[in-house]
Amino acid sequence: MISEYKVLARIGFLFVMMYMIGAGLAGGVNAWKETSAVVHETKDWGLGFGENGQKPTGNTSAQELKEQDAYYVGNTDEKVIYLTFDAGFENGNTPEILDALKKHRVSATFFVVGNYLDTSPELVKRMVTEGHTVGNHSWHHPDMTTRSEEEFEQELTLLEEKYREITGEELTKYYRPPQGKYSMATLKHAREMGYRTFFWSLAYVDWLEDDQPTKEEAFEKLLGRIHPGAIVLLHSTSSTNAQILDELLCKWEEMGYQIRPLSEIE
Repeated sequence: MISEYKVLARIGFLFVMMYMIGAGLAGGVNAWKETSAVVHETKDWGLGFGENGQKPTGNTSAQELKEQDAYYVGNTDEKVIYLTFDAGFENGNTPEILDALKKHRVSATFFVVGNYLDTSPELVKRMVTEGHTVGNHSWHHPDMTTRSEEEFEQELTLLEEKYREITGEELTKYYRPPQGKYSMATLKHAREMGYRTFFWSLAYVDWLEDDQPTKEEAFEKLLGRIHPGAIVLLHSTSSTNAQILDELLCKWEEMGYQIRPLSEIE
């Protein structure tokens, strides 16, 4: 039989723990719970749009992101655009994109994966020679929130090493989460590795090779939703982007926008 003393002791312990948790005084327990929730909470980057020309709202605030050196929008006080491309593979459209950027003297950031470095080293060298920045989109483009810390680091360092082998230079430590999937833990880990993370405040469905948007559909999104401080995400695999980029840059210029590098975001 359990002694009366033991029964009372157990009841007393349970009462104290319930009180501490309920009153918010179980600091160690609650701190662990909060940390655990942050570690395991995975999000898909998402935006809420209001009126055209206005900055959208991210599903994590700009302030929360900035604490981990992560950003989705730049200076909203000026008509500035930060142009970025995600480059998962090469299908013949990047040269035309680079031609348009060169014509307009625009510097962009290309977030590349391992496959791109393996198959298109000459285009990577051209990006660098023409003043563009190459960023890290991971080696295999996995959901990084499912990777261990060791695997997370390997995804980024493998790409760094290959880039160094191709260009003889160090990769700029800009990171874009593959598939837009992230957690505060992965953002923190990227920061600890010396990376700045960049999401986006304007993108459109341009990545389906067999279902490309029309020029009119592209302009509706890319002109209608442009806003001061926009970090624009385009895919270099898009034939529509390659065809319209020269005209798009002209139209943005006519609207009074300047395109600046991500390095100017603070």
